[in-house]
Amino acid sequence: TRLDRPIGWWLLLLPCWWSSALAAVADRAWGPNPWHIVLLLVGAIVMRGAGCTWNDLVDRDIDARVERTRSRPIPSGQVSVTAAAGFLVLQALIGLAVLVQFNRFAIAVGIASLGVVAVYPFMKRVTYWPQIFLGLAFSWGALMGWAAARGRLELPALLLYAGSIAWVIHYDTIYAHQDREDDALVGLKSTALLFGARTKPALALFSAAAVLLIGLAGYTAGAGMLFALGLAAFAAHLVWQIVRIVIDDPDSCLRMF
Repeated sequence: TRLDRPIGWWLLLLPCWWSSALAAVADRAWGPNPWHIVLLLVGAIVMRGAGCTWNDLVDRDIDARVERTRSRPIPSGQVSVTAAAGFLVLQALIGLAVLVQFNRFAIAVGIASLGVVAVYPFMKRVTYWPQIFLGLAFSWGALMGWAAARGRLELPALLLYAGSIAWVIHYDTIYAHQDREDDALVGLKSTALLFGARTKPALALFSAAAVLLIGLAGYTAGAGMLFALGLAAFAAHLVWQIVRIVIDDPDSCLRMF
């Protein structure tokens, strides 16, 4: 579940909470539904763990060949494939118990995410853009929060989803530079390998897209000055990452991630 590394569920949760907050703005409510905030928190923790378990099952042979991942539970022999599969089912059932607390439309939206989650681990075998598929999966909360609050999907949620995808490509490209050499040796693909020395300009492009699209999401939802200030801080942080990162230094990539 990677509970010792909470950054994964933070990144999954943030689009959920952003979406809930924007839906509250659109509804002219005092704030997001507190029950939804709690459910989305639990769901993000559980489903991030389920996603990690699924990835570890699919990638167990590859993980054994990559220095950074060979100590993971399955390739290192600490956990059997059967036990991991059983644990995956348990986490999925907990996630389902959370999902059914929402309205029917939100339940359908949540179930639809499973297709993207299922195919993601295979994408690095066939395309240099697996980060797009990670973005599709990790940004799904941008749809969930809105659907839970309003029972439908509208333009602000779709813009937020697109902006979050661009943001995921930004941060996971940084992350992927840690494994660039090992990935090339074992035949895996990533945007880190695709962009290479042009990584910083590419990061600038996706960062700009993220800020623009998320900004449009806020504007179309009717968000005000507080949102604008948050967006400006978000943009400044992305610029800081691009300026400071040393793409050939794995430690620098991990810190910026």
